[in-house]
Amino acid sequence: MIRWGIIGCGDVTEVKSGPAFNKVPDSKLVAVMRRNADKAADYARRHGVDRWYSDAARLINDPEVNAVYIATPPLQHEEYTVAALRAGKPVYVEKPMAVSAAAAARMAQVAKETGLKLSVAHYRRAQPLYLKIKSLIAEGAIGVPRLVQLQCLQPHQGNLVAHTEEPWRYNPAISGGGLLHDLAPHQLDLMLHFFGAPEVASGCSFNGANLYPAADTTIGQAIFPGPVAFAGSWCFSAGQKRDECEIFGTEGSIKFSFFTHQPLVLNRGGGEQQFLFDPLPHVQQPMIQKVVDYFLDRGENPCSAEDGVTVMQMIEVMAGDKAVK
Repeated sequence: MIRWGIIGCGDVTEVKSGPAFNKVPDSKLVAVMRRNADKAADYARRHGVDRWYSDAARLINDPEVNAVYIATPPLQHEEYTVAALRAGKPVYVEKPMAVSAAAAARMAQVAKETGLKLSVAHYRRAQPLYLKIKSLIAEGAIGVPRLVQLQCLQPHQGNLVAHTEEPWRYNPAISGGGLLHDLAPHQLDLMLHFFGAPEVASGCSFNGANLYPAADTTIGQAIFPGPVAFAGSWCFSAGQKRDECEIFGTEGSIKFSFFTHQPLVLNRGGGEQQFLFDPLPHVQQPMIQKVVDYFLDRGENPCSAEDGVTVMQMIEVMAGDKAVK
């Protein structure tokens, strides 16, 4: 039995992840932590959790907790991940893995040194929609993949991200770099999952609207093994919403969305086939099932620390924070 403790029982855990820990076999949520004691107690009461804390160290050292889920803003991911691993407890950490690739690499190194398990919550990997895309690519439904075009546009304060009491996603000191660091991990991790680590990547960002400290517009490019060319555009001060990704192959294409409920469209030989998947009550539940299986030695790591580091490296390169590989 995996007995979970959550550090950071905020909005993301209310529906997306928190309830799933009690719905997965051999998994139980036994403790939660939030710095605001009243809110921690309220969360525990509403979700039927036995114990709550306002101090992360007390949760980590709770003998009833044998695995830790870290769902704080990214700034605290490294500190709490390292503390849990040093305490002998495996960790499931939210994306982005950390505020920087360097911090993510340090987390991965501690997992290696301690021999403890560390998984990153790139949970779309386990969802039926993206499993179908991966299988279509693998079976050659579009021939040989050659090009990926991605557009992610929304007006300022659009609905692609959760609105929290403190708008930390707009603060690079806490989030690592604005909305790109919040949304692109989902997208770039799937590119990594579909095609492998990029052979080269580049990009640039700027703050066009100057509504907050972080950049609001990014252009990113990469070449994935295949070779597969990737071109991504992100703008969070646009006058319209767009959430589109299309993978073009030698015999067809696959079109889908990341954040809106749209059908998966397969175009091949002049014909179109659509696949529509029902929304998941708890979007992280399939991934949590895989993490539980991994922690219980019944399966492989669904998203390794090393993959989490690679995603952070891609984000930094595409944002123009680092030199081209």
